[in-house]
Amino acid sequence: MRPLTYTRPKAMLQVAGKPLVWHVLSNLKKARINEAVVVVKYKKEQVIDYLKEEKLGMTIEFAVQGEKHGTAAAIEAAREKAGEDFLVVAADNVSDAEIYRDVIEKYDGRKTVALKKTDEPHRYGIGEVKEGVLAGMEEKPEKPKSNLANISVYAFNKGIFDEIKKLAPSSRGEYEITDVLKGAHVVETEDFWMDVGYPWHLFRLNEYLLEKMEANAGTVENSTVRGKLIMEGGAEVVDSFVEGTSYIGAGTRIGPHALLRGFNSIGKNCEVGESTTVKNSILFDDVKAKHLSYIGDSVVGQGVNFGSGTQIANYRFDSGHVNVLTEKGWVNSARKKLGAIIGDNVKFGVLSCTMPGKTIGNDCWIGSGVVVNRNLKSGQKLFLKQEHVTTE
Repeated sequence: MRPLTYTRPKAMLQVAGKPLVWHVLSNLKKARINEAVVVVKYKKEQVIDYLKEEKLGMTIEFAVQGEKHGTAAAIEAAREKAGEDFLVVAADNVSDAEIYRDVIEKYDGRKTVALKKTDEPHRYGIGEVKEGVLAGMEEKPEKPKSNLANISVYAFNKGIFDEIKKLAPSSRGEYEITDVLKGAHVVETEDFWMDVGYPWHLFRLNEYLLEKMEANAGTVENSTVRGKLIMEGGAEVVDSFVEGTSYIGAGTRIGPHALLRGFNSIGKNCEVGESTTVKNSILFDDVKAKHLSYIGDSVVGQGVNFGSGTQIANYRFDSGHVNVLTEKGWVNSARKKLGAIIGDNVKFGVLSCTMPGKTIGNDCWIGSGVVVNRNLKSGQKLFLKQEHVTTE
């Protein structure tokens, strides 16, 4: 998820106007879970501060994970705060409340795990099931024994902590909860679940969540809306055109003469102005795109400023899928349309352009007239060197 997670934990990535952890806790609340222990580690203050301020109608406590890594180590951190029987969910996987209800209803005191069929078994932990019991779990197998993915929803009693205590680190150097799941009762689900593994997975999740949200139009002046607006307090749309579904955060101004297309999530205190188009994109808080810009199929971090005429290209000439160079090599996004993944506090100069599928780290500067055709690391500055020839 880099560069977005250089400056925030994964659970704080925004989608449909809220961090992932907000959506997870909200769905737990719908499943009548009223008490939660949130285990924190990387940049833990962001999660703690946010959830202390956000009113979710739940009692929320925090447990800090120690030096050990892995899912079992995270669960172990909550040992003193856990009840006799409890549910464990991942804060970066969004599941419908029906999945939580189903696991709770079918839990009978035995270890219980939820699995779901997938068309991409190489991406997930895959469970082998015999007579309703988990016979084994393989992580991202090359030759999967089934197509049932582990969706990181478990029900345990306190006995699980004794099993975790006996665990040795895996080959990855982590303490894995999957190593103690053998023999667990299996609940297969067909309800919605999504693991966000790459930044472009946020688009599908954003679309799903926005479709479920009710329209809530606020200040809309002299504008055409052909779709649904979900607007927070102080947001306004002025002299603009909206087509599709857009979430607009508190204090954000759209317009004049802006165009919103497709499914968009635009955070707090953003400005999308004169002749700027935002299409199928996720903008975090405090983004400014005031003049003549195009932002398509992109994820934009907090505090990014687009100079006049900035263009984010999102389509290959050969109409092929957009590939993205990650730290682990090239990845096929399986998307025909993919713009840029942009970290926090990036500044774009006027008339700059970014090619499809590029990642730009936080705190970068993109000079005027520059074409970004490679990934940029955080803190880099890219300028165009020109030679002027003047004749009389």
